[in-house]
Amino acid sequence: MDEIKVLEECKSIGLPNFIPRSAFLAILSQRVDAIHTKPVEFIRDVLNYIEGVLLSVLTKYSENFPQIQSSLKRAGRNLITKIKEQSVSRVIEIIEMEKLTDYTCNPEYMTVYTEKIAAQGSFITAVLDGYSKYSLTGYGFGEVKILHLRKYDAQLLRQAFEMKMRITAYWTIVLRRIVDNLALYLQFSVKNLVNNQFQKEIIVEMVDPIAGGGVERMLEESPSVASKREKLQNSIKLLKESKEAVAAIVDQNSG
Repeated sequence: MDEIKVLEECKSIGLPNFIPRSAFLAILSQRVDAIHTKPVEFIRDVLNYIEGVLLSVLTKYSENFPQIQSSLKRAGRNLITKIKEQSVSRVIEIIEMEKLTDYTCNPEYMTVYTEKIAAQGSFITAVLDGYSKYSLTGYGFGEVKILHLRKYDAQLLRQAFEMKMRITAYWTIVLRRIVDNLALYLQFSVKNLVNNQFQKEIIVEMVDPIAGGGVERMLEESPSVASKREKLQNSIKLLKESKEAVAAIVDQNSG
């Protein structure tokens, strides 16, 4: 029924028995829109997990450097936030590309379509003969109700059946392509994060005084060290004064 509705909406002057490409793309867009939130949610879930792992590793290996621990964590969070934004944009592009054109070089499409379209003649005959159900079990649809289709003419039914089988054969390829692209993109993003981006982000966070100035804080004395240094300086000053006093006494005695 979805195919029949779209075909009726896309009626135009043209040769008979040709499926309008606009109709095929309309059905394809509907299917893509129905699943477009799933890849975005998936990429966010994966990056949230990566963020947790990254922060736990940073916490573990910066325990002995409390001066820079907060800077390291901030660098990690900032970087993951940037990657999340980039990844979501990239995934949306991957999804939207599937709506623009119908294309694949995968030979499986024609193989599956040829197998499924073989039932077209017997299906149309069953509809026109008034059968209430028709078995498409061997074609992936099971037993379907067809009595309500009898009111449509044979040409429209043939077009709708053909489009259904084309969409079915092509949709499997679309889903696999989306999954493959997501997997490849994730692998690339994680590798780039570890080998390139993270080091640069840490350097910016540690060196730039506006960003955090972690290196400067490492060079700052802790309060306990500053107190000991002050006491030591006072002791040295007292020793110098004592030395001068002793020297003055010795000079007087010599005189």
